[in-house]
Amino acid sequence: MHTNEKVAEVFLQESIRAFESMKQLADKTLIQLEDEHFHQALDGESNSMEILIKHMHGNMLSRWTDFLTTDGEKEWRNRDGEFESKSFNRQELISLWEEGWQVLFGTLQSLTADDVLSLVMIRGEANTVLQAIQRQVSHYGYHVGQMVFLGKHLASNSWTTLSIPRGQSKAFKPN
Repeated sequence: MHTNEKVAEVFLQESIRAFESMKQLADKTLIQLEDEHFHQALDGESNSMEILIKHMHGNMLSRWTDFLTTDGEKEWRNRDGEFESKSFNRQELISLWEEGWQVLFGTLQSLTADDVLSLVMIRGEANTVLQAIQRQVSHYGYHVGQMVFLGKHLASNSWTTLSIPRGQSKAFKPN
């Protein structure tokens, strides 16, 4: 295997790891919420957990379905509808959440080193596979951060931290 192929393989594996880490943070947030929390937003301009899940689901299905062969903004996607509350229950939302991630991971796991510099289209714009993946790492990281922030706010005093608890950093330093 040539150096470029090794780099491409490492990139694909690191991308999968980054998405897995994001999903894990969001999953650990979602399990801390009460059912009614899924429909609460901080204000009229903010998104609820329901909206964030629906938007990420729609984006994941659109971007990762037929990733190498069709534009990532599918004709069947109703992006505006993703931002309308439909009062889906917790189980329906978790099903959408899992479906989106399943499509993403299935696509990423199918890619090879030879695909990394191939061109894919997103909204009519050519991107290398590498660029398209990085675009989604950034996009999903942004929304997962919103989910964690909102979840922490909604869970309030019952929140269990997802990282090193305040005041305990020294316990996590290597000797």
